[in-house]
Amino acid sequence: MRSLNDNPLFHRLDGARSVLVAGAGGGFDIYAGLPLALALRRPGRSVHLANLSFARLDPGLDWIGPDVAAVGPDSPGDDRYFPERTLARWLADQGLPPTVHALRREGARRVGAGYRALAAHLDIDAVVLADGGTDILMRGDEAGLGTPEEDITSLAAVAALDVPVKTLACIGFGVDAYHGVSHSLFLENVAALEREGGHLGVFSVPRDSAEGAAYLAAVEHASGHTPQRPSIVNGSIAAAVRGEFGDVRFTRRTGNGELFINPLMSLYFAFDLAAVARRCLYLDLLASTDTFAEVQAVIESFRYGLDGYRPRRAFPH
Repeated sequence: MRSLNDNPLFHRLDGARSVLVAGAGGGFDIYAGLPLALALRRPGRSVHLANLSFARLDPGLDWIGPDVAAVGPDSPGDDRYFPERTLARWLADQGLPPTVHALRREGARRVGAGYRALAAHLDIDAVVLADGGTDILMRGDEAGLGTPEEDITSLAAVAALDVPVKTLACIGFGVDAYHGVSHSLFLENVAALEREGGHLGVFSVPRDSAEGAAYLAAVEHASGHTPQRPSIVNGSIAAAVRGEFGDVRFTRRTGNGELFINPLMSLYFAFDLAAVARRCLYLDLLASTDTFAEVQAVIESFRYGLDGYRPRRAFPH
């Protein structure tokens, strides 16, 4: 029986020598894993970063495999939007290893091949898949799934990866409400995972921790270097980490809606990845997909074939 002072997520990673922290949903999702990556650094262990990329990946990058490349501060690419390179530049400024691996946004089979190439190249023995938001826990039968395509593609790819330790962490509770997610159903899914032994607990990113301060600095740096497309998800999480509350404005991209920044957004929910994968009702259908369009078609077909959806539920208080 574990003690309250034992964090189950970090306990699972204790024996790992080479840990990959990867953003599940593309875009700036790797920033959602940054506090974990920084907390996992210690002598004798290598911590690596990867992300499912929305950027147009240049042929001149350092390609590790057909669909995965190492991105550094000086890598070629779009000056307007390249989150992996933006993070690499911030890491270099901090004196940290400045490589962020970018996986092409393709189907589960190709993303899985990219992860296998990356695991072999880096000798990975543990993976932490990080989701900015919580829609990766949607099973498929909920009234709203959020934006599942990238998240579930990454989940399928890592679930099939032959690595001893595979975990999942999501942060940003509430941000997916703007994409139709019922967070009561998210909590219902968490409860089911708890009963099955797949829930590894909840913990916060304190503003005055080294990891929290670094995260805030990295998000601010990213916003300054991607002014046309700053991350709404990470901007919301960062505002929550700073202790802000309510309809907090940090970008014009949120001008048409009312935000509800609150302390729950700064919490990590951690899980055994295999347990989450087992509960996804359509994960096996993605195994043979090669393109992102095929992923979209599979999810649409699955949803069309359901008799009905689990209805959204309001919080009772």
